[in-house]
Amino acid sequence: MTSTQELTKNQSLVFNALARADGPLSAYTILDQLRGDGFRAPLQVYRALDKLLDYGMIHRLESINAFVACSHPHEHNHSHGMIAFAICDKCGQVSEFSDDIITDRVRDWTTSHGFKQSKTTIEIRGVCANCGNA
Repeated sequence: MTSTQELTKNQSLVFNALARADGPLSAYTILDQLRGDGFRAPLQVYRALDKLLDYGMIHRLESINAFVACSHPHEHNHSHGMIAFAICDKCGQVSEFSDDIITDRVRDWTTSHGFKQSKTTIEIRGVCANCGNA
């Protein structure tokens, strides 16, 4: 894990924008938020996002093409290849979790089928408890 002291200025700004966000942000939303900090082009944001992804500090949510800060970067090893997200379709809340049983099942399947797993991301879309009770 890279500490924020080792990040470039742009990487720090992008990470901080994601860390303080109430939900996932698209690259263009990040760009809009950081224009006052000198960001002028999407490429600046995408370069920072790519490095933050490499460092395991953020995640890309494929189904909504957005990014979130890792909710527990020091509690699990991102190299294990399995991370899961529950995404509320009403409020946009994202909950990140990892589950050993699911990880084991995926590993068992890939092994028995000779599939070389490099990354597994599970995205569960639905309605969170707060929105479901409203």
